[in-house]
Amino acid sequence: MQSTNLGNKESGKIWHRKPSPATHNGIIVNVVHSTSEYHPKVLRFLNVAFDGSGDSFIAGDHQGNIYVFDLHGNRFNLVQRTAQACTALAFNLRRKSEFLVALADYSIKCFDTVTKELVSWMRGHESSVRSISVHTSGRYAITTSSDTAQLWDLDTFQRKRKLNVRQSVGIQKVFFLPLSNTILSCFKDNSIFAWECDTLFCKYQLPGPPEGCNILYKVFAVTRDGRILAAGGKSNHVHLWCLEATQLFRIIQMPTKVRAVRHLEFLPDSFDAGSNQVLGVLSQDGIMRFVNIQTCKLLFQIGTVEEGVSSSVISPHGRYITAIMENGSLNVYSVQALTQEINKPPPPLVKVIEDLPNNTVSSNNLKVKVMSGRVQRPARCKERKNQTRVLKQDLTGNLENKENELSEGLNKKRLQVLLKGYGEYPTKYRMFIWRSLLQLPENHTAFSSLMDKGTHAAYLDLQKKYPIKSRRLLRVLQRTLSALAHWSAIFSDMPYLPLLAFPFVKLFQNNQLICFEVVATLIINWCQHWFEYFPNPPINILTMIENVLAFHDKELLQHFIDRDITSQVYAWPLLETLFSEVLTREEWLRLFDNIFSSHPSFLLMTVVAYNTCSRAPLLNCTLKDDFEYFFHHRNNLDLNVVIREVYHLMETTPADIHPNSMLDAFVALTKGQYPIFNQYPKFIVDYQTKERERIRNDELDFLRERQTVENMQAEVDEQRAKDEAWYQKQEMLRRAEETRREMLLQEEEKMAQQRHRLAAVKRELEIKEIHLQDAARRRLLKLQQDQREMELRRLEDEIERKVQMRDQEIAATAKDLEMRQLELEARKRLYEKDLTASQEAIAKGIREDTDAHRRKMVLEEHVFQKLLENSQMGSRRTPRVMEDNLAKAEQACLNADWQIQTLHKQNREDRQRSEGYYEVATLLRKDRQKEIQVLDAMMEEEAKKWKEAREKEFHLQSEKKASALSDASRKWFLGQETNAALEHEEVPWLQKQHMDSTCLPQTLRLNDVSDMDSSTQIFSRDKPTEWNHTESDLLKNVRDLRRGLTARARSSCPRPHLLVT
Repeated sequence: MQSTNLGNKESGKIWHRKPSPATHNGIIVNVVHSTSEYHPKVLRFLNVAFDGSGDSFIAGDHQGNIYVFDLHGNRFNLVQRTAQACTALAFNLRRKSEFLVALADYSIKCFDTVTKELVSWMRGHESSVRSISVHTSGRYAITTSSDTAQLWDLDTFQRKRKLNVRQSVGIQKVFFLPLSNTILSCFKDNSIFAWECDTLFCKYQLPGPPEGCNILYKVFAVTRDGRILAAGGKSNHVHLWCLEATQLFRIIQMPTKVRAVRHLEFLPDSFDAGSNQVLGVLSQDGIMRFVNIQTCKLLFQIGTVEEGVSSSVISPHGRYITAIMENGSLNVYSVQALTQEINKPPPPLVKVIEDLPNNTVSSNNLKVKVMSGRVQRPARCKERKNQTRVLKQDLTGNLENKENELSEGLNKKRLQVLLKGYGEYPTKYRMFIWRSLLQLPENHTAFSSLMDKGTHAAYLDLQKKYPIKSRRLLRVLQRTLSALAHWSAIFSDMPYLPLLAFPFVKLFQNNQLICFEVVATLIINWCQHWFEYFPNPPINILTMIENVLAFHDKELLQHFIDRDITSQVYAWPLLETLFSEVLTREEWLRLFDNIFSSHPSFLLMTVVAYNTCSRAPLLNCTLKDDFEYFFHHRNNLDLNVVIREVYHLMETTPADIHPNSMLDAFVALTKGQYPIFNQYPKFIVDYQTKERERIRNDELDFLRERQTVENMQAEVDEQRAKDEAWYQKQEMLRRAEETRREMLLQEEEKMAQQRHRLAAVKRELEIKEIHLQDAARRRLLKLQQDQREMELRRLEDEIERKVQMRDQEIAATAKDLEMRQLELEARKRLYEKDLTASQEAIAKGIREDTDAHRRKMVLEEHVFQKLLENSQMGSRRTPRVMEDNLAKAEQACLNADWQIQTLHKQNREDRQRSEGYYEVATLLRKDRQKEIQVLDAMMEEEAKKWKEAREKEFHLQSEKKASALSDASRKWFLGQETNAALEHEEVPWLQKQHMDSTCLPQTLRLNDVSDMDSSTQIFSRDKPTEWNHTESDLLKNVRDLRRGLTARARSSCPRPHLLVT
């Protein structure tokens, strides 16, 4: 077994010597991809997909490297590096070089294997894509994930439809059925639905598995004809469903070793017409077993327990199996090597024993033991070596045997014997036998090159001439005829070629290569000399048939001559249709079993035999239409009799008129390339081709001219229609303009009326607005008046309250003074008592201290205050505090008066401005021309007010300065009093001084306090009676001072006048 390591190579050979799969369990080559690093590791392959031809496949590993393997050309190439693992692949698109790959990021990309470029990028899945199914036409694709399936148009790479399911159900697989427009969707709950691709209409639903089958379907496979569905899961049972009858028709039980089915796939066969009979079942043990679904027999298997298979893909033509092994490598198997026993031809039912001249047994003659009811496989003779020597000496016999030996191990003579015995080949092996008899080369490359040329121009309108109901059958017929026309030019001009090829197209519609090669072989061998008189029918061939008929049935020929019926009536219709019009399918197959097994002249003899066997009805026909009808429709004729008659004619016809002498023996198609076919009058074909080309060009010119004329006529008609439409449009526009003009006039009238109404409403609204503004202004003025009256009342109440408080303070002060007076009187009496005893001492002290007393005249009042405090026992500070409070209260009263005055001034100015604004607004509405005069008047008024305000401000500043001077003098006076009292307390000699010496400063202090004009009164010690009037005079003076200050403040701030409107 050969093994190839891709390594870091981007291209190379898959194998380096010719593989021999038969000796290695069918393995052609083992492909491994490992890195060439210091510690090499194997890159596991994950997915594989074959192309449409089946000779190439792509494979992707878990690192995103995608390779193309060409098994026919023995080459591999690295076409893409996606850098992420691929989860699904598809390689059978309409454009052969493109492929789809689903990646781990849930996207699908389309690449080109030739240019290695990205063609398109499709997104839409939210989980990894598990499978990609491509329609047979290559136009659509279905991608399936666990939660959704999406239908894509591969021409535009746009999503057409999306299938969403509940998460609890889930999707197993959604795919196209082969050869149809049906989509099959399989869900995790074992429900299977079939949908129409174009309309997505549900065609049918398969019933559930029968009761007792606890199996959940996980894997599915469909035959190539789309009729049988195989389903399996975690069980050793495989269910086979008939999709046409929508019922389960068979359950296959796998061996007990199989516990679960991981993969299912049918093995195609070229001759089973798509109804695949072999099913590959991959189980959990890594072994893929191939069983026959009809006989339920195990045919072969791939993989072992040690080297298990992970997944596999089978090529479309069934020649190769590519398996992904569990170790990540690829094994490419040859199906032919695996199915040697299957491909062996069936054992012959009849054995012929022939003796050699020397009475030795030929190597081809085997002994057979005949048992009752059956034929056993022959046992080979022991004298094989001697037989071989005898055969080598007999050159004639050797050549004859070589001619009779066919490919695939069949023998033509034995087949002929079998055919004579049973009249036909077994239906099951008929296609296999035909392929062997015709020795088809199966030139895939040459046929692909013919198909790539597309549809031939001669068969573009085939459907018009031959309206076949099945579009697929029509498409196959069109492709086959186009390939024949591309192979040889004459086939593009043969009018009867579709009739000749149609039976084979219908028979081999699932394998176009075999169909083409069968028709080509038929033309080369059984249609010899047909084209020498082209385009007329083959006169030489018809003459051969007429000569043979004249020899064997002169009466019938004479009848044809008498009725003017030529061979073109009784022979050519049978030849050009190959008897397909006059025979049923089974009869036609039996006939061609004999034709393909015989000399090419057998076909011509069949025409003669058909006429001679039908001589009775033909002799009764007299009209030409009857003869034509007879040879174009089925007749009551036994085909076995016709075939026996053909063999009789082949044996009894003389050599001089026998077609064998004029027709060559069978020649098979060459391998690799098809032979050149030029057995026709080339000049006629070329002339007809040229004439046809000329006619086609003339027709094209005529069509172009007619198209030009039609276009011109259409343009003229269109222009006429446009002109007519333009005139109509102009008329409509004129009418519409008049209508619009009338409507505009009406609208203008309505607008004018509305303007008048709006003006009236606007005037009313303006009047209302004026009234509202006037009322609001009045309310505002009234509110301001009320507020100012309230403020005045509050200020008056405050003044009255403060006056009351001052009166109370004065009364309290008077009482204190009265108490002081009483105390002074008591002290006076005490002083007078001590005066007499110490008069001399006091006088002496007075004389000594006179100078000192005079120096301290400023402090006498303070000493007197201290004496008063001592006499009051701790209440010496009370008068000073009261005096301070009184001064503060008086100052607060003055400040309040000033603030009231300022507020009155501001209010007066506001009222004046408001009145001015109102007057200005009224004047503007009445007469705009008086605006300048009003502004001048307002400016003059404003200047006056500002002048008055400055005067008031100056007066206010003067008052403030006077009040400040008064406060300063009063504070200075009180400070002097306090200092004198303190000094008086500190001098010790005052306690020894005579009472008369202290009366003088006290009297001076009292007189100073009572007199606010700073005039001092000097009391004589000789007038002690004046002390009784000191306190009362002081209180009177304080009252007078307060009254004077209040009157002065009120006189300087007259009461403001309120604005009356």
